Amino acid sequence: MQITDFIVPLIFTAVMICGAVRHVDVFSSFCDGAKGGLRTTADILPALVLLLISVGMLRASGAVELLTGLLEPLCSMVGFPPECMQMVLLRPFSGSGAIAVYDSIAQECGADSLAERTAAILLGSSETTFYTIAVYFSAVKIRRTRYAVPAALTADLTAWIVCGIVVGLFF
Repeated sequence: MQITDFIVPLIFTAVMICGAVRHVDVFSSFCDGAKGGLRTTADILPALVLLLISVGMLRASGAVELLTGLLEPLCSMVGFPPECMQMVLLRPFSGSGAIAVYDSIAQECGADSLAERTAAILLGSSETTFYTIAVYFSAVKIRRTRYAVPAALTADLTAWIVCGIVVGLFF
């Protein structure tokens, strides 16, 4: 047995002991927290459904492949593997979609290829911008994102460019 097998039971026991020492009704506090979590889930659910449907439609329509083809000359100009463009386009919308693209790049190009290394670094250095904004802004009921979307997309663009440069320099 490893110590990791005992972490959750130890945390549970520590919370119970701490609650008993402080005379807190742990069960009702847990129930109140669960109610708050369900309310938050209900608040952000419409935004998540809209985002998931939009990503599905974008992928099914062939728009991602069209944009990938259009941006291929730009990729070769900066030394970015064109195989990774689909990930660049999907990553701001869907983490699972980006991981699926990464898996296909790893299978098609090989584990140590330039495209796979670029995709791996891109996956770790960029964010699911629209998913994050949909979840967090919906949770706190912010309707106008103002500068958050342009700033986040600028950070994603920076990650794309720096990723291409760094992978080209080190690999």
